[in-house]
Amino acid sequence: MLTIHAAPLLLPAGAAPGTDAPGADTRGTGTAVVDGAVLVDGDRIAAFGPYEELAEQAPGARVRRWPGVLTPGLRQWHPLWLLRHCYHPDPREADELGEEPLWGEKLAALGDLTETRWSGSVRRGVQRMLRYGTTAVASPGARFRDPLVATAVARSGLTVVGTTGAPGTLLGERPGLDPFTEGYDLHGTVDAPLSVGGRADLAVFDVPDETALRERGAVTCVATVLAGRLVYRAR
Repeated sequence: MLTIHAAPLLLPAGAAPGTDAPGADTRGTGTAVVDGAVLVDGDRIAAFGPYEELAEQAPGARVRRWPGVLTPGLRQWHPLWLLRHCYHPDPREADELGEEPLWGEKLAALGDLTETRWSGSVRRGVQRMLRYGTTAVASPGARFRDPLVATAVARSGLTVVGTTGAPGTLLGERPGLDPFTEGYDLHGTVDAPLSVGGRADLAVFDVPDETALRERGAVTCVATVLAGRLVYRAR
């Protein structure tokens, strides 16, 4: 089934309106599009550009309209730390442990966790990543040796990429679920710019432009599309 994802501003690779982002091809596919959209066919991008053009191209497509900015999916550099050095509480534990990931002394205070409990935490951690527009996670050799992480990531459909180009130092005391905490702009935070025929990995943020997105971060994510599937929506 064809689906059109539309938003007031489409940023195919991170660009201000009317400018070309680094790496944009000769057709200007890196250029921001006001009232833009992405046409998805199955798990692939069939086209992207002005909404009116895509609606004319695919008149029978289902249309999902989103607020804010539509971008490629984001890349998380530190999935192993976030999944195995943090405990993501079960909602049933919220009264006792809260809702935020536990690490350091708070994690140590939980004692030795069973594999079953760790497995649940890892699955919940992956779901939390999706809430931040993440569609790709990095690991050396583009694979995870930890079986709990490898299984959860494979089941989620997240793309596993290598660590080439990973930042050498953190801006804060620890990695964050928000990929923008690394300090990159959108072009440096997305896994890859949109491309016709590429996998339909998208994220939507309820902000007016890229500047606001960098300032407020991926906590503004309202939808994540993974290989054409809507895996998270906030509204």
